[in-house]
Amino acid sequence: MSAAERPSVAVIGLGAMGSGMAASLLRAGFAVTVFNRTAARAEPLAALGASVAASATDAFAAAPVVVLSLADEAAVTEVLFGAGSPPRGTTVVDTSTVSPTFARSAGERLSALGVDRVEACVIGNPPMAREGRLRILTAGDPAIAERVGPVLRACGQQVRHVGRSGLASTVKLAFNLLLGVQTAGLAEAVGLVEAAGLPRDVLLTALEHSGWRSPVLSFRAGYMAGHNYRPAGFRAELMRKDLDLACAEAAEHQVRLPVTERAAERFATVVRGGRGDEDAAVRPEFTAAAPVASR
Repeated sequence: MSAAERPSVAVIGLGAMGSGMAASLLRAGFAVTVFNRTAARAEPLAALGASVAASATDAFAAAPVVVLSLADEAAVTEVLFGAGSPPRGTTVVDTSTVSPTFARSAGERLSALGVDRVEACVIGNPPMAREGRLRILTAGDPAIAERVGPVLRACGQQVRHVGRSGLASTVKLAFNLLLGVQTAGLAEAVGLVEAAGLPRDVLLTALEHSGWRSPVLSFRAGYMAGHNYRPAGFRAELMRKDLDLACAEAAEHQVRLPVTERAAERFATVVRGGRGDEDAAVRPEFTAAAPVASR
């Protein structure tokens, strides 16, 4: 790829996924400017060659393409529509997990400001982000998504356009629904074997050598086996948020998601217990054998 095909890129939001994507862009030869409210998170990227912006406004001014990786809709709203909104002509690649309704609304509001928004939902984990191996789902105007194709392909091994604005967010919520339900189920399986007097390693090792093994479950099982949930690959608070978004989206279509609703309650318990910043795999630490009522 020639230098002309690599636009300067700003990355706003340096959590596990945002910092990983910034590292991938640097490795691919892009000039990258980064910003995070907690400035210390920018230091490893500065060591790799990134420029560090003092504010989101400065980050917007530094590059025509801006990648957002923010925790929720409130954070996206603050960055995009606060005092330092992106200037006309900017293309915002929004990888934040938000509702389909919010995705459409944000795109319309930015368009009125002369700013293009690419809905770019990412599937994967922090190691995959650092290695440029994410799978990226785009939605909206395909011509705009293709215009930032080099940026997307530097972060992902696969880029797939799924249709009109909002649909990538719908698919992302469906993926996170599956992740949340499976993680809650694995937590209950761990709780069952521990209640029977077995160490959880017996179950988790057997899982790794069975037909039930999957990359998703193996990643969470690694946290559970070590009883160590930091640094989080996917915080329990974000899991709760995404499951709530999935349930709300289903309600818009007059559909019930009873299993997902119960999983959301499980992760809400984790958040109320003060461990929302740990990986969602922390759920077994809140799973206790409940007494069974006699019949």
